[in-house]
Amino acid sequence: MAWSTFTLLAFIPCLFASARGAWTLNQPGTTGVGAMQIAVVSSDTVLIIDKIENNPLKDAEGKPAWASVYSLKSHTARPLKLVTNSFCAGGGWLSNGTSAGQHWGNPVVESGGGKAENGLQGVRLYNPCAENENCEIFESPNRIRLTSARWYPSGARLSDGSLLIIGGAYGGGWTNFKELNNPTYEFYPPKNINGFNGLQIPSQFLVDTLPHNLFPHVFALPNNQIFVAANNKTMMLDWQRNVETRLPDLPNGQRITYPMSGAGVMLPLRWDKAFAAEILMCGGSDTDDRVKDTDLSAKTTPGSSQCSRMVLNNRGLASRKASNTMDDARGCFAANWPGMIINGASTGTAGYANLKDQVGVSNADNPVFQPVLYDPDAPAGKRFSREGLPTSNIPRMYHSVAGAIFVAGSNPNEDVTERTYGTEYRTEILYPDYMSKPRPVITRVPDNIEYNRFNRVIFSMPGAKRSHRRGIFDFFFKKVEVVLMDFGFATHGVHTTPPIPGTPNPNVYPPGPAWLFVIVDGVPSEAVKVMVGEGRSPPVDLGAIENMLANTGNPVPIEALQHA
Repeated sequence: MAWSTFTLLAFIPCLFASARGAWTLNQPGTTGVGAMQIAVVSSDTVLIIDKIENNPLKDAEGKPAWASVYSLKSHTARPLKLVTNSFCAGGGWLSNGTSAGQHWGNPVVESGGGKAENGLQGVRLYNPCAENENCEIFESPNRIRLTSARWYPSGARLSDGSLLIIGGAYGGGWTNFKELNNPTYEFYPPKNINGFNGLQIPSQFLVDTLPHNLFPHVFALPNNQIFVAANNKTMMLDWQRNVETRLPDLPNGQRITYPMSGAGVMLPLRWDKAFAAEILMCGGSDTDDRVKDTDLSAKTTPGSSQCSRMVLNNRGLASRKASNTMDDARGCFAANWPGMIINGASTGTAGYANLKDQVGVSNADNPVFQPVLYDPDAPAGKRFSREGLPTSNIPRMYHSVAGAIFVAGSNPNEDVTERTYGTEYRTEILYPDYMSKPRPVITRVPDNIEYNRFNRVIFSMPGAKRSHRRGIFDFFFKKVEVVLMDFGFATHGVHTTPPIPGTPNPNVYPPGPAWLFVIVDGVPSEAVKVMVGEGRSPPVDLGAIENMLANTGNPVPIEALQHA
């Protein structure tokens, strides 16, 4: 939702070395803006998006920035210019490598002398560039926008390289309700599909999942459908036919979307398991929907410690159940990949200024400072471990993110503040134990990974006398794997794309940017950024675009854009 030597630090795609050593944690720099949303855009840089507030990082006019590019080399931040408010936005990547993310957002807001225009229909485009270049975010709301206002929506890249954008609300509050609900989905770029010709498409699922259905968890599946989880309900969406297939509810009333904000991830798709899709949902809350926010406590209302797994086939759906419990209940946290759960708090909910017993104005308390590893292949009862993991001293509450074990943010506040659980700019990097071990080095990889083809990857091991290619196993190594991962886009602790080994077709891995690892006996190489597919732009339907523009209002006055 993005990630050099260091990028790799972040990813252990379901891999656990036989002997774990000590992990390390350091605090190398500051983000300059609140890290509400992040995406690793190159081997050297991370894109960071905030809401407009009085951040210390200033733009060329001396006004507070609410976006930055963070250097993983110098650990400094460069301000980016935004026009519209990106508060509570989401994001994703198109098939040509453009981030059509940080999309959607919040109405007009002013802070610290700066002004953010209405971003509820915003689409913000960012093409990654080298660290020493000054690429900016592009906005043009009079031509590039969504069909309707969306606050707290989610998105997924499709098999044709476009984005599906789903859910959200027309305005903000602690949770969703009928008058604010936007129970629809749409596409970017717009499509003429199922008779809607570029406009939003109704979803009964998003009506039935009120009130706690914001930031739904969405994953593109190998059958070319979309898995969606909201509140405690799940479904598969056939976006090509506009058909919703309901799946079993999460057990024990577990609710995992905002403001209950649990974590969801699709476990790695493996060729040796026929790319069977399996979903993991952890944390959130089992609080009844009918309980009002003023009856919940930031200090005493517990988060859920439950993790639920769902294999998306007939046998798996019939036997779905809670797979295990975490050591800590967490109301809001991020699972960046199958392997680690990090950030969050054990009491309260996401958001601020709603619950009783607020800390400052935070709706949550009792931060969880130590991450936990999750091994999906271990027996039930033995999947969680904290062995060797360091403990942070920085609370990572609401509006925090983590990726590639790059950890940043925390701001359960309306604007910049230094009170308890105040605005947090410090970054942390969590170094896994394998950093002290000999690691494979990728020496050659194709720029484009072709579907259903043999793609040659050449790597070497320190001290080894020969190189090794995928599919060639010799006596020196017990296990060699090549893994593709979509680092995706992380917002509010919700990470929007999973790791996927193998690439037989666009359903298994939609065309677009990926990060390739070679893993030898559980120790990964540094990642190399590649493009899956040909790198073409997603399909553009000019008729659908013109119909969308004719039937939707421009949320930002032209004069505001002229002076931006």
